[in-house]
Amino acid sequence: MQLLHIDSAITGDQSVSRQLTAQIVEAWKASHPATQVSYLDLVAEAPAHFTMDAMAPRTGQTEGLSEAQQRENAVSERLVRQFLAADVVVIGAPFYNFSIPTQLKAWIDRIAQPGRTFHYTANGPEGLAKGKTVVVASSRGGVYSTSAAGQAMEHQESYLQTVLGFFGVTDVRFVRAEGVALGADAKTQAMAAATQAIAAEVQAGAANQERISQAA
Repeated sequence: MQLLHIDSAITGDQSVSRQLTAQIVEAWKASHPATQVSYLDLVAEAPAHFTMDAMAPRTGQTEGLSEAQQRENAVSERLVRQFLAADVVVIGAPFYNFSIPTQLKAWIDRIAQPGRTFHYTANGPEGLAKGKTVVVASSRGGVYSTSAAGQAMEHQESYLQTVLGFFGVTDVRFVRAEGVALGADAKTQAMAAATQAIAAEVQAGAANQERISQAA
């Protein structure tokens, strides 16, 4: 089983989402010892924001690419290959200004490739990255899940659910630590709830567990 571990929080060791992804990956490895892990730190190794140089090869242009276009295409190619090779993807996604970190959005922009992660058909778009399990470690300073007003301001989990679904990933799970900036007790409770959720998600296994077992 190939697991891709992604972090995107800028706060280093103080990051709740980084703590959660580390717990998820360690628990997954303990439950599935044959798992091979690749790690991507989108802060230490952030792809540049999407530009026309990165876009050019996706428009069908293959000849006469500039040095910058070739360089940016190489970045996108490496990231999409890494994503497509993974059976399980663990994503650390902190809640920044009602959405996700720009580093994580830049990664999504690089792997959103026609013919690789989706394509258009006569019946509309179809995702091509099917059969994966994605576990998102979602951290939030406040509480946004328990009220209509909070849910209306939330463009973090909802966005990830939408874009991953567009890629064909139907097994998207969220391990949430919410209200971690509301005091020590609130953070302790949030982390305890997240730890319980991690145990449940790891026990559930991967969406393509049967296929992986047969291949092994």
